[in-house]
Amino acid sequence: MERAKYFILIFMLFGASVTAQTDYKTEIYNAFINNNMPKWKTTIDKMNLQRTKTNDFILELLNYQYGYIAWCIGNDYTNVAETYLEMATKNVENLEEQSYKLSYVNSYKSALYGFEIGLAWYKAPFLGPESITFAETAMNLDKTNPFGFIQYANAQYYMPETFGGSKTLALEYYIKALLIMEEDENYTTKNWNYISLLTTIAQAYTETGNYKSAKDYYEKILKLEPNYSWVKNELYPELLKKL
Repeated sequence: MERAKYFILIFMLFGASVTAQTDYKTEIYNAFINNNMPKWKTTIDKMNLQRTKTNDFILELLNYQYGYIAWCIGNDYTNVAETYLEMATKNVENLEEQSYKLSYVNSYKSALYGFEIGLAWYKAPFLGPESITFAETAMNLDKTNPFGFIQYANAQYYMPETFGGSKTLALEYYIKALLIMEEDENYTTKNWNYISLLTTIAQAYTETGNYKSAKDYYEKILKLEPNYSWVKNELYPELLKKL
C-alpha cells in the first residue's frame, strides 16, 4: 500500500512539473497576444528563480528572454535589455558547455549578437558577420530548427543593403522557417514564436510593397488569434489604409 502511495505521489509531482512548464508557455503566449510585457517579465523572473533547471527548461527560458530583450530594445528600455541580455548570455554559455542542442545554441548566439548591435550600432562591422556565421552554423547543424533560419533572415533584413543586406532574401528565409514550424504542432499551438513569425512576414511584405500578401498574412493571423491586439488594433488597420 505504501509503495502504491509512493508511485502515486511521484506521478502527481511529475504531472505538476509538466503542467508548470505548460503554464509558462501559456503565460508567455497570453502576454504576447495581449501585449502584456509586465506579465512576460514576471514569468521569466519566476522561471529564473527556480533552483533546479534542466537543459530543456533553460532552453525554454532562453527563448522567453530572447523575446523580452527584443521588445526592450524596440521600446528603448536599454538598461533592462542589457540586464536580461547578460542573463541570456549566461544561459547560452551553460548550454554550450554541455554541448546541448548546439543548433539552438548557435541560433541564440546569433540573436544575442544582433541584440548587442541593436544596443550599440558601432559594433555592427565586428559582430554582424559573427551573427550571420552563427545563424549559418545553426542551419547546417539542424535543418529542422526554424530559429537558425529566422536569425539568418533577421540579419539580412536589418543589415543595410550597402553592406549586403536583402529584405527579399530575408523573406525567403522567414518563409523557410515558417514551413518548418508548420510541420510541428508544438510550434503552431499557442506558441508566441509562430504568431510572431507570421507577423514579421506580414510586416516584411508591407515594407517591400507587397500589400496583398501582407493582407493575406494578417488575415491568417487574425483567424488563428482574433484577439491579437497589435495586429487587430494597429498593423492590420494601418495596412488597410494603404490599400
